[in-house]
Amino acid sequence: MVKVVMAGGGTAGHVNPLLATAAQLRDSGAEVVVLGTKAGLEADLVPAAGFPLVEIPRVPLPRRPSLAFFTLPSRFSDAVKCCEQALEGADVLVGFGGYVSTPAYIAAKRAGVPIVIHEQNARPGLANKVGARNARVVALTFPSSPLAARVGETVVTGLPLRSAIADLANRRATSEGAAQARREAAERLGVDPEAPTLLVTGGSLGALHVNESMTGGADALPEGAQVVHLTGRGKDEPVRAAVEAAGLSDRWHVIDYLTTMEDALAVADLVVCRSGAGTVAEMEALGLPCIYVPLPIGNGEQRLNAKDHVEAGGAQLIDDKDFTADFVRSNVFPLLGSTRLAEMAAASQSLGRAGAARALADLALAQVKEDGHE
Repeated sequence: MVKVVMAGGGTAGHVNPLLATAAQLRDSGAEVVVLGTKAGLEADLVPAAGFPLVEIPRVPLPRRPSLAFFTLPSRFSDAVKCCEQALEGADVLVGFGGYVSTPAYIAAKRAGVPIVIHEQNARPGLANKVGARNARVVALTFPSSPLAARVGETVVTGLPLRSAIADLANRRATSEGAAQARREAAERLGVDPEAPTLLVTGGSLGALHVNESMTGGADALPEGAQVVHLTGRGKDEPVRAAVEAAGLSDRWHVIDYLTTMEDALAVADLVVCRSGAGTVAEMEALGLPCIYVPLPIGNGEQRLNAKDHVEAGGAQLIDDKDFTADFVRSNVFPLLGSTRLAEMAAASQSLGRAGAARALADLALAQVKEDGHE
């Protein structure tokens, strides 16, 4: 049996693509072992998905001089040794970045285990920059990402998607499938399947400024159109109050948190959202037109994530400070039902990559075949 070791974790952005790919590898008959830390999301999500988790010491680089700085070499060496033990008998390592991936890449190089890397973001992280030097394959979510394998192959696969999103993307590949998925999701959500629908979401934590700007422009909601507004946990009451005051409760559906995000996406004609890598990849895979409002904090990564979608004509990007009630009135609501929206949808569909998890699993297994270990 082929043994695949996977490294990554810390955040959902690393863990979810890893698990989507792991499921495809398991379906292909491979033994899958995951390297992670006890502090990241993987500590709960990996065992829950039925995969063994080997805990590797978390060794972050100290940001300022401290005792941790002087103990870094020994702690990192211990992490590499743990990875070497986990890689015994492995046929290939698949890394997704994060703290655990750097020692895993070094251990794999020493052991002669082929390395396959997946980079989720437009701006690559340090771990994957290190790993790309010796990788057989570097797989990218976004074509504009500057990461490349030094001696191996660089390919664009897109982001391995959660199965619910991948299934919806496959259904949306035909007009009949998209219509059926929309009707079913609308019934579950209690919304009109025929009405032009704007989906507003700031992610699980919500986006207070986006919420305020949307409700501030509520008076311009076109007749016959509806809004599905995911406010984020604990942020729904002000939105409900504003919607009721505007007399729009029958067409402005307020939900604080939705576990079945695929339902909201199935009914959407246009989406207002942040532009994290996972969000952008899902919007592209589903062929959904978007207005991206990147987080106003951080290193500008969210702007880069949206770059390809915007340049293809399938999305617009607006700074958080410029996303005002007036912008909603003049630029968001007029898109619903417009020919411009249809053009954006067509452009978005041209970017869709729903099969990334399968593609990445196949790339990993191909390295095993090349080495004759199958």
